[in-house]
Amino acid sequence: MGEESFLRIPARLEGMDLILSFVSYLLDAHGCTPQARTQLRMAVEELYVNVTLYAYPSGEEGWAEIRGCVENGTATFRLIDGGVPFNPLEKEDPDIMLSGEERGIGGLGIYMVKTMVDEVEYEYRDGCNQLLLKRKI
Repeated sequence: MGEESFLRIPARLEGMDLILSFVSYLLDAHGCTPQARTQLRMAVEELYVNVTLYAYPSGEEGWAEIRGCVENGTATFRLIDGGVPFNPLEKEDPDIMLSGEERGIGGLGIYMVKTMVDEVEYEYRDGCNQLLLKRKI
């Protein structure tokens, strides 16, 4: 794997700009296409928001880390947190043909992530949730 960069910050919504700047900097340094850049930023944003809102029980201070590298035209990002174990990939994809009322709450964000990247994987390792995203840039 190529040289990996990382950023670890408190898991708060206020950290979104730092996370997205990290993603943009890495992608821009490797000549990423505008479409891939936008889709990767949106995917990371969705996952980071979920970490800040749901990974840590109320009042508990948490952290989030993003690791990224680009090698052979593929960007790889890993979002890591020490929150409650949760695999969002286990949730069945929503039926996007149904109305919002018929479809119910939840699952649309991770579905969008899956459509914006080439590969997404989850693992719980060393007491941490880890979501891996890969996309040709």
